[in-house]
Parts: sequence; structure tokens; C-alpha cells
Amino acid sequence: MRQFYVYILASRSRRLYVGVTNNLLVRLAQHRDGQCAFTARYRISRLVYFECTANVMGAIAREKQIKAWRRAKRVALVESSNPTWDDLAAEWLPKADPSSLRSSG
Repeated sequence: MRQFYVYILASRSRRLYVGVTNNLLVRLAQHRDGQCAFTARYRISRLVYFECTANVMGAIAREKQIKAWRRAKRVALVESSNPTWDDLAAEWLPKADPSSLRSSG
């Protein structure tokens, strides 16, 4: 059974990025390696929230729903399960090298 993840990444200054994926570890590694222009540009690499579902359409709908929210509501969602904004994937992957998060273009 496949799983899909809706996730929120944050920078140290709490700039947010909302995404959806079927492989959270690989997607996080891509963000940390600077393969995504937006997250590389703003040095967004810390996983601060995620939820899992077995339905791809549900995951995409949830991502769109969260993206449509005002920032305050997204912040409240993060803080409901992660009030200190810890990197939930800190032990899953090596730390991001800030110099690798620069955009290439």
C-alpha cells in the first residue's frame, strides 16, 4: 500500500513551504541538496509538520487546502503538533549544509 505525505518545511526565519510527495525521505533529501529552487533560495530545509494518507487525491487536496490558508493558520497547524518548530527529520537525514542551499539560477 502506497503512502502519500503532505509536509511543511521551514527556514530558521520561519518562511514556509508546503508540499506533497509519496517518498518523504527522498523529497527531504532533494530539498536539503538544493534541488528545489524556492527552498534553496530561501534556505528552507527543516521539516516542521507532516501528515500521511493512502489516497493521492486526498493528499493533493490537502496540500491545496493548506496552501490556500492564511499564514497564521499554517503557523497554528505547525504549532499544534510542533510548538518549538523542531526539525522532525533531524535524525533521519544528515544536516543540511547552508552553502549547498544556494539556487543555481
